[in-house]
Amino acid sequence: MSQVFLDSENSHKSFELPGAKPHYNPDRPGQVEHIFLDLALDIPNQSYQGTCTIRLNPVRDGIDRLTLDAVNLQIESVQVGETKQSFDYDGELLHIQLEPTTKVGEAIEVAIAYSVNKPQRGIYFIAPDKHYPDKPVQVWTQGEDEDSRFWFPCFDYPGQLATSEIRVRVPRQLMAISNGELVKTEADGDDKIYHWHQKQVHPTYLMTLAVGDFAELQDEWNGKPVTYYVEKGKEQEARISMGKTPRMIEFFSEKYGYAYPYPKYAQVCVDDFIFGGMENTSTTLLTDRCLLDERAALDNRGTESLVAHELAHQWFGDLVVIKHWSHAWLKEGMASYSEIMWTDYEYGAEDAAYYRLNEARNYLDEDSSRYRRPIVTHVYREAIELYDRHLYEKGACVYHMIRAELGDDLFWKAVATFVNDNAHKTVETVDLLRAIEKASGRNLLFLFDQYVYRGGHPDYKVAYSWDNDSNLAKVTVTQTQAKEGNGSQSELFDLKVPIGFGYVGDEAEGKNASKLKTFSVRIHEKEQAFYFPLEKKPDFVSFDVGNHILKTVVLEYPLPELKVQLKADPDPLSRIVAAEMLAKKGGLEAVNALNDALKQEPFWGVRFELAKNLATIKLDQALEGLTAGLKDADARVRRATVEALSTIKTRESYKALKPIAEEGDASYYVEAAAIRGLGSIVTGSLGSSKEEKVLKLLKSVLRERQGWNEVVRSGAIGALSQMKTSEEALNLILEYTAPGTPQALRLAAIRALGAVSSGQTNSSLERILDRLQELSRETFFLTQVSVVIALGQMETARAIGILQALADQTPDGRVRRIAEEAVQRVQKNVGSDKAVKQLREELDQLKQANQELRSRLENLEAKAK
Repeated sequence: MSQVFLDSENSHKSFELPGAKPHYNPDRPGQVEHIFLDLALDIPNQSYQGTCTIRLNPVRDGIDRLTLDAVNLQIESVQVGETKQSFDYDGELLHIQLEPTTKVGEAIEVAIAYSVNKPQRGIYFIAPDKHYPDKPVQVWTQGEDEDSRFWFPCFDYPGQLATSEIRVRVPRQLMAISNGELVKTEADGDDKIYHWHQKQVHPTYLMTLAVGDFAELQDEWNGKPVTYYVEKGKEQEARISMGKTPRMIEFFSEKYGYAYPYPKYAQVCVDDFIFGGMENTSTTLLTDRCLLDERAALDNRGTESLVAHELAHQWFGDLVVIKHWSHAWLKEGMASYSEIMWTDYEYGAEDAAYYRLNEARNYLDEDSSRYRRPIVTHVYREAIELYDRHLYEKGACVYHMIRAELGDDLFWKAVATFVNDNAHKTVETVDLLRAIEKASGRNLLFLFDQYVYRGGHPDYKVAYSWDNDSNLAKVTVTQTQAKEGNGSQSELFDLKVPIGFGYVGDEAEGKNASKLKTFSVRIHEKEQAFYFPLEKKPDFVSFDVGNHILKTVVLEYPLPELKVQLKADPDPLSRIVAAEMLAKKGGLEAVNALNDALKQEPFWGVRFELAKNLATIKLDQALEGLTAGLKDADARVRRATVEALSTIKTRESYKALKPIAEEGDASYYVEAAAIRGLGSIVTGSLGSSKEEKVLKLLKSVLRERQGWNEVVRSGAIGALSQMKTSEEALNLILEYTAPGTPQALRLAAIRALGAVSSGQTNSSLERILDRLQELSRETFFLTQVSVVIALGQMETARAIGILQALADQTPDGRVRRIAEEAVQRVQKNVGSDKAVKQLREELDQLKQANQELRSRLENLEAKAK
């Protein structure tokens, strides 16, 4: 049974689960120079056979034994040149006895004949079955992190770089796409042989193969082919989803100071893919779920960001390769930061800042709810555990802090130095520090020590007051993450933070008329007070001007300053913080300020946040102001408004959402949010009077509104999952967990079983657990993840047993980890005192009664004033 380990210094759970240990690259027998796979696929039988030939240049004389990674392969023979070699194979490692032994300077070619039958990982055979007769016939591979060993014998770690070739025989009607250039194709009876050659060195995890009956769409960049492969009939979606790729290649080539390095760039959309995308060298694989139709493209930029992320990896990850998984932030952090860079280029600075805020929030959420860890650590159970929000989102924020520290010119010079000095080589974190110092003369180890080599971030509390007599502004900053006592010093951050005092110009000049007088201060103690002599009292105070520092912040400012900041601060992130602080203060004045801003704020991202914050204030006036957001021209703001209204469970919010749920919206997401919202509203004070009507609507949605990625019907499932005491809702959800249900909808239904379980009768709870136990035996990665999510929300000991069995049996490290974390959550849920739960429900009812009284009181006070 897993235990929860707590760090000694803080209350965060440890990243290192039982069984974690230090990992290092193995000793190298020599340099792998070339890998050649010659394969013949037997797709109907989900098997293949072939030869893997590895050319190795030995590092020393007399090596008599090679050990390769090779999992669940049938090894038939091994030879070097014409000489057969004896070998031992235990199903995981292939030990080859070399005769004769090696000589330095004399490369050897090791040819391993092998076959694979019904592989579980590394290479995936997709085919129609009785439940999904329309599924395409496809074969695709996935190597990262250490899964290449499941489809060919290799030295499976990123520190070895080699050129590669794949020659593959497939049925004639299918095409095969791989890394590098297509050397030739030849027909042979009912088959066709494709021969691909990757002439630049890369690691084994980036070798790929994708086979299918694809439509092929051609673009180009500087004479190099840029190709999109999708299932036939999806050509229009391919153009919508990937059509900006040539412009992105141009943009990144210029930004990184290194032209796109490969002879082509292909993107292949495959069925049942287990990631969003995978940046195989010159040939990215993407999930077919990323293909947008025109309506989805209205408010979905996720695909564009995914395309940018995987493309950025062609430089960061493929051209410049990490030496060990512990340094994967170098590539994942930059690929994530490149999403922000592209957003800035394509949509402007405010969109980019807002994107960055949401990256930071994703990391902060993981840090507070899952665990805290250094970005660079080589202690783990499996490398895939590192692929989390510390690696991606925190990594992106660290790259941004480097940029803020150096300034734009020196940052891009440092990036170009890093890429050019390390092209076609492997790197560790220290190589980035060296490139920064070489390009700028700056030593940023202080920043890396605080944000990369240790966990956490500063939590600032900022208070402000004005002394009229001496014209002094006083700003007091407390680092609240540092607890009192011995360990507090090691928890402090030492950073320079810009503090701006804002003066609003003529109203007619608009927002940009705000002038900021900025001072830079060093914040390095638990609590510090700063005094600023100013000519006159500022209208607002901006802490961390530009919001470049990864942090949390609580502003203890007077209400008038927050109101002006919400209106006049030129930085959208500062306006968002002001909105959050006003919402925390509550009261009619705050509500009016937020309502006004929702109507006048020019940037959609701030309006999105205003809607969310308004809903947290328990006053009727907040609801009145919110409804303005339903008419917003930006679908994303409408969606935030709908989601906000869903949390206010009143007759008025029901009336506001019902027409959208019934009649739809231009956006799939807004429509789905309205449908989901009705489910949550009828479980509130409206009780059963509306439940029957909502159930009727949900049934019709599930029957009639099939569509892109099942977003709308999944909204209906989400609504049903809120109706926790309804057996009819449960029956409907169970119906959609059946095989044959479109995959996206089925996964939503499986996850919903967890949410709906908390109010069901004991016999219904047993039905849910029986179904989840049955589903937990399915091998598809996304099904297993959905089962874990469902079980993790439950409050019954039986869920623990199913989770534990899944954790023990799954071959996937990610599933194992989240299942073990879910076990801890359920143990906590089961242990939580039912009386506490009842008190919470009673408190909610009291809050609702109070809201009406407070709203009336605020109105009376406003009139009296």
